[in-house]
Amino acid sequence: MARQSDEFLRLVRDLGANLVWMRESIGNDLAIDRDVRVPPCPEETVRGTTVPVPVPVPAGAGAGTGRTGPRERSRPESGIRSHNIEPRAPSPEPVPVQTSLLGAVAAPPASPGFRRGAASEPGGIEWGEGQPVVRGPCKPERRAGMLAEIDAEVRTCTKCALARSRTNTVFGVGDPCARVCFVGEGPGAEEDRRGEPFVGRAGQLLDKIIVAMGLRRGDVYIANTVKCRPPENRTPSPDEMKACHPYLARQIETVTPQVIVALGRPAVQALLGTAASMSDVRGRFHRHRGVPVMPTYHPAYLLRNPAAKKQTWDDIRQVMRFLEEHPDPLKTAAG
Repeated sequence: MARQSDEFLRLVRDLGANLVWMRESIGNDLAIDRDVRVPPCPEETVRGTTVPVPVPVPAGAGAGTGRTGPRERSRPESGIRSHNIEPRAPSPEPVPVQTSLLGAVAAPPASPGFRRGAASEPGGIEWGEGQPVVRGPCKPERRAGMLAEIDAEVRTCTKCALARSRTNTVFGVGDPCARVCFVGEGPGAEEDRRGEPFVGRAGQLLDKIIVAMGLRRGDVYIANTVKCRPPENRTPSPDEMKACHPYLARQIETVTPQVIVALGRPAVQALLGTAASMSDVRGRFHRHRGVPVMPTYHPAYLLRNPAAKKQTWDDIRQVMRFLEEHPDPLKTAAG
């Protein structure tokens, strides 16, 4: 028994001597290679005191310094204390942000169907090719004439099957120099009969939205992704939207609006090239060839789901704020 006690005391003395030597040789800290990324140090509670759990140093860390070994944990207050070494916190990772025209907000995860252009903003989407649409000098009569030429092409178009069932083509209406362009899905029965977009119940609701913006119907430009009514008011097919897209693109190039409001998922798909749901894309600006695009719900959807009117009004208020913060360059240039 005495022999075991002597052996134990000898081990304690040797341990104490080694601790003194380590303290004098390497101090109270252990060097860690700066190139080694240290994961966050978990914590646990020891006798009521929160302390970091020891994290081993990767092999090769501190090469050339002779400083290797595990990190030590802080002990609770007692008669004996080990080296009180605090782990180094990892450098914070940059948080991705959505570069919005109205300030930076957190970017949501990319949704399936997003097609991002190399020059697009983080979280934004680009569709198609071509140079950005630039709002330049405007001569209303010249732009109206250009739109009339495109309209004449649409009236004789037979690129898709919708031409066989239409009564009238529905091209577009409004100010050829409008600051705001509304793009909807396709004509309904009343639009097909009259040859003008948004004149039915959904059009009456859109008129109320435009008035709430402090504008009149004649102050904006209104168009659809397809120019002929799909049978039974069904959603236009991708092939039908693809056939009509050159007409819509030329309308936007001619009007050169400051901002586009995409009404409903087909309009979003035509302008932004995404099959994502409206909940994934609405509420923030995207871009179509450099023009800000605000996706929101179609007025026909709002007639079926009145609860979504609040979200639509939130989207429209962002458009109003954008117009307030970005004066019309045409009027600015004219003094």
